Amino acid sequence: MAKHIKIFDTTLRDGEQSPGCSMNLQEKLELARQLERLKVDVIEAGFAIASPGDFAAVKAVAETIKNCKVASLARALPEDIKRAYEAVKHAESPRIHTFIATSPIHMKYKLKATEEEVLERSIAMVKYAKSLCSDVEFSAEDASRTEAAFLYKVLEAVIEAGATVVNIPDTVGYTTPDEYYNLILNIRNNVKNIDKAEISVHCHNDLGLAVANTLAAARAGATQLECTINGIGERAGNAALEEIAMTLNTRKDLYDLTTNIETTEIYPTSRLVTKLTGMKIQHNKAIVGDNAFAHESGIHQHGMLAHKNTYEIMTPESVGLTNNKLVLGKHSGRHAFEERLNLLGYHLSKDDLNKLFLEFKVLADKKKMIYDKDLEALVEEKSVRIKEFCKLGQFVINSGNTITPTATVRLIKNDKEIEEVATGHGPVDAAFKAIDKIVGNGFSLEDYSLNSVTEGEDAQGEASVKIKMQEEIYHGRGISTDVVEASIKAYINAINKMLSELEWQEE
Repeated sequence: MAKHIKIFDTTLRDGEQSPGCSMNLQEKLELARQLERLKVDVIEAGFAIASPGDFAAVKAVAETIKNCKVASLARALPEDIKRAYEAVKHAESPRIHTFIATSPIHMKYKLKATEEEVLERSIAMVKYAKSLCSDVEFSAEDASRTEAAFLYKVLEAVIEAGATVVNIPDTVGYTTPDEYYNLILNIRNNVKNIDKAEISVHCHNDLGLAVANTLAAARAGATQLECTINGIGERAGNAALEEIAMTLNTRKDLYDLTTNIETTEIYPTSRLVTKLTGMKIQHNKAIVGDNAFAHESGIHQHGMLAHKNTYEIMTPESVGLTNNKLVLGKHSGRHAFEERLNLLGYHLSKDDLNKLFLEFKVLADKKKMIYDKDLEALVEEKSVRIKEFCKLGQFVINSGNTITPTATVRLIKNDKEIEEVATGHGPVDAAFKAIDKIVGNGFSLEDYSLNSVTEGEDAQGEASVKIKMQEEIYHGRGISTDVVEASIKAYINAINKMLSELEWQEE
């Protein structure tokens, strides 16, 4: 009988630590709900003590999610642990996740502590966490570079102190599959009370081995796998949830392991993370990349026509991907619209569906052919509600290769129409500068990109913008068949997120 493996998703915590991947509270809640639909076992909602915003987000996720455990990270410090508990205590199934470094290099240069001091602190903090919460995870940071004897000693002690899960992180992505397999096996054989706790693993991708290491650990007996959607995370990222889940699902003959993951929700979840963070994935990314199920080679196409299994080891439908074909037009009704959205993995309230249907009708008047990706883009643009401090009224662009590009932009700001004119290096630059005159330019443009949602001359343009205010990054997104309008909408979206966050901080 196949053994069950738990999936611990840390996209909201470790994934958000990727440069430029920060999300606001509403975005985190939306992602948490989608992770619940994906049926992960544990959602690590954040690092509660990091900031008031992080605390609020962890608390909101804990109070919203009902079918997953909700965890908050905490250093092995009383104030961290107390703050983590305050954030997750109202969760249906709360967890405190505390950590301390155990490798010689971390203890010497970061902690400036001896093995004895680290051991004592580990025991004391796990006991304190256990006094607040029945479910306590302990992580030995940089475990893959920790002296084996000391690691066994720490793990045995924290289990005795009440840890229900012990995590063995490859914090800097240093280990290899064979090494990691042996590490987990040796922990099972040398920590005498290891049967009283789950073994978890958390791998980083610095050498491109995070997924391989995670799967090796699963074969060695780890029962909880920590990962992120699209593999996002610090530096080169974390083990990718979609790759782990589909490997276990596809190669049951080799691993004989099962998860609770609803694989048909993988693609919608991946798209959501891309939309919320602005971090795009490469086209040849395994499982969720645009080319993951594309077959261009003549030999491959011939084999696919003869029998799909010749070159397809899993189906696009198994990860929630549908054929990118024409599905709807301007004469399509509400029922067909709703049914197609459901097939794409989107389940909207009646009010949201009605509003989106009106947007669809507007789009259908502009485009002859509506593809699934058009629908996805439409849903994703409207999905997260933020306060609109600024709304686009109208804009006029004068541009050409013999004149200076000029933009006239009218925004509705605090119920007042304000219009400004600016010149720039191009139409988008001019429009952004006109908006800066209206809003104020206490922020800077950090990144801007523009992509086509689908093929065709009437394809929608999808603009992505990142602006920086002090040390915070805010991501905006806009879509339109007019690429300048898409760019303006993305810029305003980012500004509204920034203003919303600033208002929240002042309250």
